[in-house]
Amino acid sequence: MRETMPGISIHVVDVSRGAVASGMRVELFAVSGDAPVLIASGAISKTGVLADPKLEQTFTPGFYEARFHIADYYRDAIGAAATVPFLDVVNYRFGLADPAAHYHLPMKCTPWGYSCFRGGA
Repeated sequence: MRETMPGISIHVVDVSRGAVASGMRVELFAVSGDAPVLIASGAISKTGVLADPKLEQTFTPGFYEARFHIADYYRDAIGAAATVPFLDVVNYRFGLADPAAHYHLPMKCTPWGYSCFRGGA
């Protein structure tokens, strides 16, 4: 039986191009109190994940928010030049109840829509 490591993993796929969303900027915040606290940020790697050692920790139960910078990604990836893009920054707020569990957050996106969910990892 494989033991699951605690933490959060974020994986992004650009389904409009059939590829990982390499280069998309993503930020993860803890949401409690007056202001969100930045935990991790960076660009999605060539393997499709946000590689940040701060995600490999035990997280306190509570609410968190991942921010996906979709408009900037499509501007850089395909030269999307819409003055006002349909999607700009997508905020995905979720709750963690079990500090010992691993929370895998896959995101699938296009310039016009997205899907975020808790996956198995």
